[in-house]
Amino acid sequence: MEFVYNGLPSRVIFGAGKRNQVKEELERLGIERAIVLSTADQSTTGAQFAQLIGDRLGAIFPGAVMHTPVQVTEAAMHQMQQMNCDGILSVGGGSTIGLGKAIAYRTDLPQLVVPTTYAGSEMTPILGQTEGGMKTTLRSPKVLPETVIYDPELTLTLPDFISGPSGMNAIAHSVEALYAEDANPIISMMAEESIRALGGALPRVMADGSNIEARSEALYGAWLAGACLGSVGMAIHHKICHTLGGSFDLPHADVHCLMIAYSAAYNRDAAPEAMKRISRALGTENAPAGLFDLLQSVGRVKTLAGPGMTKAGLDKGAYLAVQNPFLHPRPGTRDGVCDMLQAAYEGRRP
Repeated sequence: MEFVYNGLPSRVIFGAGKRNQVKEELERLGIERAIVLSTADQSTTGAQFAQLIGDRLGAIFPGAVMHTPVQVTEAAMHQMQQMNCDGILSVGGGSTIGLGKAIAYRTDLPQLVVPTTYAGSEMTPILGQTEGGMKTTLRSPKVLPETVIYDPELTLTLPDFISGPSGMNAIAHSVEALYAEDANPIISMMAEESIRALGGALPRVMADGSNIEARSEALYGAWLAGACLGSVGMAIHHKICHTLGGSFDLPHADVHCLMIAYSAAYNRDAAPEAMKRISRALGTENAPAGLFDLLQSVGRVKTLAGPGMTKAGLDKGAYLAVQNPFLHPRPGTRDGVCDMLQAAYEGRRP
């Protein structure tokens, strides 16, 4: 057995009600004037956190959007510079966390993140940004948040049409971590546990959004998934989802939720050990089919045609996805990826 494991430095606080420690954690990070980031939809939650931190509030920016457009980052930075902010408090899901990371990349300011979805981005040194209709991804320790507070009570108001796709997005991180070229037994253990936790919790969350135990289990699984995403390389699934999101403006979590079953099927024969772990975690004999069945119970978008993708766009998407080489169990070919997209467009069970 030979492997390399690099533990990422981060402070994690987990538990119901832990959001009330946010001011104390800002102080611990030396942040005196924080900019509070959120999306427009979560502006009320952002305002509540602004009240929680009291005299450590520098500015509020409720303008985060999907895929982290560069122009939005520049607008947020202009506001924080005007208000002399010296740190970042991101409250929300992947869009808000992405904005905070984009600011940290440019300024190297400390970040405190309070996730309200299951995206997992808060545990990674990865930043995806969009400019001119193209999404690019970079990896830097500068974008890794210093502290993350997980409070499952904040997910109680998360509607099922966001909870399901967000949780499947997290599962996608763990699935790809299992067949990463730089996989190691520690991350593989975390990935399998993440899939087990999320696979069991998400249907319960969908059935009863007020189930705090299910919410806690899902958030726990999402944390593990984020750690997997940040520790090892991702492959075709993340490549194609970034292409579909950045170039076709398809909804991030919904695309991840839909595509992971097809990405797993693409790699089924080339990654048998990963498939065995996924099957075990989901309690199924066929890993891609198990992921597909989970999609049917928790997903909002069931085919690529759902969010407005056209047949003509399938070949273009495949072409863009294989432009840059990437490490992968099965070679990424334009024809192979196009077939995968066609199956997702038709909603076929893998």
